[in-house]
Amino acid sequence: MKLSLILWVALLSSFCYATESVLVFTKTEGFRHKSIESGVQTINLLGVENDFEVTHTENAKVFTKDNLKQYGLVIFLNTTGDVLNEDQQKAFENYIKSGGSFMGIHAASDTEFEWAWFGKLVGAYFLNHPEKCEATINRVNKKHQSTKHLPKHWIRYDEWYNFKSISDAIHVLLTLDESSYKGGKNGEFHPIAWCQEFDGGKMFYTALGHTKESYSEPAFKQHILGGILYCLNR
Repeated sequence: MKLSLILWVALLSSFCYATESVLVFTKTEGFRHKSIESGVQTINLLGVENDFEVTHTENAKVFTKDNLKQYGLVIFLNTTGDVLNEDQQKAFENYIKSGGSFMGIHAASDTEFEWAWFGKLVGAYFLNHPEKCEATINRVNKKHQSTKHLPKHWIRYDEWYNFKSISDAIHVLLTLDESSYKGGKNGEFHPIAWCQEFDGGKMFYTALGHTKESYSEPAFKQHILGGILYCLNR
């Protein structure tokens, strides 16, 4: 009886560790954002403040079936280009299909254009963007953890992505008001943050986060934290 109890506690402890460990992946094969280091620092701080462990890497070799099991969430923070080989892609697909979570920040949608599964996971691909400017974001969902702290109309400065191949399955949280700036290409429906359940797992994406200043902005930091907590099922 005592042995069974000890094994049960050990299994429970192992499960808790897995769901509260976050991998932040920042490998780039295209444009490299100067805000990456600021983003990693902010996520590390959010982990300390909210009791989840953060591991940062740019080494794609960590994408193996066994290694990914320890993480409750994998974040692609401003990744660009073709960052995973075929075996690593298969390991990540298995991770999501086994109930893992994915979060993409900004240039995560400018990643792995030839990997169709990844495009469906993210929910859209980057198309282009105008010059950085101030624009108005409309809050579509006022109950989600990543948006409930935001005003109905959120005015901020960033680099505003236009998208292609937008999935019909995404649950839109924030949209961009293209009348508030120049260079929008998606029209009246311009999602800028969303989530979905996909292929056994769940995901959250925000196109915000190009600038270094974003990661010291309280409202944006809370937006990121809300996405992380959503993905960790808190």
